[in-house]
Amino acid sequence: MRRVIAIAAAGASLGGCSSFSLDSFRPTPPTVQVQLDSIPPGADARTSAGPGCKTPCSVAIPAADGGFSVTYTLNKFQPATVQVQVINIPGDFATPASTAIDPNPVVAELQPAGPPPKSSRRPPPPPKQPRPAAAAPPAASPFPSPPPPAR
Repeated sequence: MRRVIAIAAAGASLGGCSSFSLDSFRPTPPTVQVQLDSIPPGADARTSAGPGCKTPCSVAIPAADGGFSVTYTLNKFQPATVQVQVINIPGDFATPASTAIDPNPVVAELQPAGPPPKSSRRPPPPPKQPRPAAAAPPAASPFPSPPPPAR
């Protein structure tokens, strides 16, 4: 009789547990190492899965289906984002399952940031200078014209 009471008490205590889920039985996806690099090196690389580092570096990413992206940022350069595909290859009797990352290494070539954009307004034109008055014809000289040179 004691066994029946103990089993009933254990079942009653589990019945009130609302956080029980079958998700806890799913295996966690394996992690894969992804190499991150940039041209020029030294950029901050941040994955959409969370981890990040300063290039060149390597991060461990959960190999979930669907892929992820890597965003690179560096002062005086335009940011760049690279899409990465995660390919899960199912195993069979002879080979185990595996995961591939495309591309790996993930490399971004950062472009220099251009000068700041110019204003769409044009500066006002400079004020116009008045034209100088036409020079008066030379006045008649009181001296005679010199003779032409001899040949």
